[in-house]
Amino acid sequence: MRITVLTSSRADYSIYLPLLKKLKADNYFELRIIAFGTHLSHRHGYTLNAILNDGFEVVHRVITLPKGDTPKMIAEAMASATAEFAEIWETEKALTDLVFCLGDRYEMFAAVAASVPFTIPVAHLHGGETTLGAIDNSFRHAITAMSRYHFVSTAKSAERVAQITGSTEHIYHVGAMSLDNLREITLLSKEEFKERFSIFPENPILVTFHPETISFSKNELYVKELIAALEGIDQQVIITMPNADTGNEQIRKALEDFAGRKENVHAVESLGTQGYFSCIAQSAFLLGNSSSGIIEAASFGKYVINLGSRQEGREAGENVLHRAFEKDAILEAIRQIGTLPPLKKENLYGDGRTSEKIVSILKTIG
Repeated sequence: MRITVLTSSRADYSIYLPLLKKLKADNYFELRIIAFGTHLSHRHGYTLNAILNDGFEVVHRVITLPKGDTPKMIAEAMASATAEFAEIWETEKALTDLVFCLGDRYEMFAAVAASVPFTIPVAHLHGGETTLGAIDNSFRHAITAMSRYHFVSTAKSAERVAQITGSTEHIYHVGAMSLDNLREITLLSKEEFKERFSIFPENPILVTFHPETISFSKNELYVKELIAALEGIDQQVIITMPNADTGNEQIRKALEDFAGRKENVHAVESLGTQGYFSCIAQSAFLLGNSSSGIIEAASFGKYVINLGSRQEGREAGENVLHRAFEKDAILEAIRQIGTLPPLKKENLYGDGRTSEKIVSILKTIG
């Protein structure tokens, strides 16, 4: 089976790396990768090199980044990406049996939408999930509608995909791919973490705040409230930078300025998969609005303060406390976590064997 993989960000690529490795190692599959989005951004670490270093063949490198972070610029980038992929699919159609799209961002929507007139079968992962505070929610459902095969993370997601597509055919409940990484990655010790990132993790609060792309005009207020809550905390704080969504620049600058004047606060562009999971393992709890708080944190037995509505609608375990982007609400949740009992490492998103299940299913439909 000839599989073309679409990847537009380091985060999504890292999540799906166990599946890519299994496909590459199996002679049944011929794997080709198209890299675009932040993979080709020097500001975001030019993570195309990570794909190449992992030994994968990248057959196309497509520049799809917007000129800025305004809605107009992102819409223009989507239009440009659609045109770029129209050219690509004209040649790739004859070389592809199945397209795998890793992620649900705007540039992924453009790439998949361009494939529709060419009738290339598309496989979608994590369809049926809802994130009301991000425009990715609309793109995710649209990609679901354009896809033929659906590998979903929960039973409820499977039901929602069936509602979107009007069919129960080719919907497979396999769990969340990111949990496979937990089975395969060797976590860094505190000393190894310090050597790599120049930070010794001492029971830190791990903070990740991405823009709310539905209510993007409020992001400036949200980051002010978040910083106000963290201002008086003496505990170590490790902040990972936001992704390239609408309004990310003002968030990035505010967090960098905050870290620059606080000795206990460290801002890091990207920890990578191993570093990020190692930081979760060492952390006191997670704070922000990243999907990692909803999906992966439970496997580490960590509490999460999930802020705002970016992840609203996504299924969450009992380890997740949902709060508004308000200083007092954040501080109250931090105090509450200090009174809660230790958690069991149980996760409604699966058992960490998702890639094995997908490979097995692909061989039955190939």
